[in-house]
Amino acid sequence: MAPRPAGRIAAVLTAALLGGAALADRAAEPFGDATRGADLYSQCTGCHQVGAGAENAIGPHLNDLFGRRAAALDGFRYSDGLQRMGADGLIWTRETLDAYIENPRALVSRTRMAYRGMEDAGDRADLLAYLRDFSASPADIPEAEPTAIAREVDLPPEVLAISGDAAYGEYLSAECTTCHRRDGASDGIPSITNWPEDYFVIAMHAYKQKIRPHPVMQMMAARLSDEEIAALAAYFGQID
Repeated sequence: MAPRPAGRIAAVLTAALLGGAALADRAAEPFGDATRGADLYSQCTGCHQVGAGAENAIGPHLNDLFGRRAAALDGFRYSDGLQRMGADGLIWTRETLDAYIENPRALVSRTRMAYRGMEDAGDRADLLAYLRDFSASPADIPEAEPTAIAREVDLPPEVLAISGDAAYGEYLSAECTTCHRRDGASDGIPSITNWPEDYFVIAMHAYKQKIRPHPVMQMMAARLSDEEIAALAAYFGQID
């Protein structure tokens, strides 16, 4: 009988904390179909970048991911849950990444990652095979076709250059926090805390222009001026 998911995740986590080096060695073994994994990666591009020029976005970039300690990437504000797991010694390997992608909250409590999980083990193997290509020899990451997604809305530079007033954004945030939690938890509703400000601004204008389809968010965004959107971006971008 196959192990229950919770038991399997507990076993993976215990092994990762006690024997990370051995698991990292296993991560070098070939697995999955990287070409198919590139297609599956489309599920990740809303938050993560990988490849030449990849930067931290809503989520951290995924270059050189395998063998890295959780929450160890400089310049990105991780959730308390991931910071705690990293301090305890969690290393990203084939096994720990597989468990995290299957069910992020089962492995890391209170993670801000809103992804519900990838159920199929074959899909996960293919996705990880693709990501592994960007860790096996990070100095040789391909320079063609980086997988960062194009911006949904091509905004004028002056709109993106607006310096938002975080204090005003906190005042405006009352309507946002009827659904989105200030602490970054995402219990069925995505977290919007600690986003880079330009991502927040672009997302809100995508709702305003009805490019993103959520009717409530379209209505909310339509009420906001460019300055108010910038203020909200400033507030949620620095909220603790």
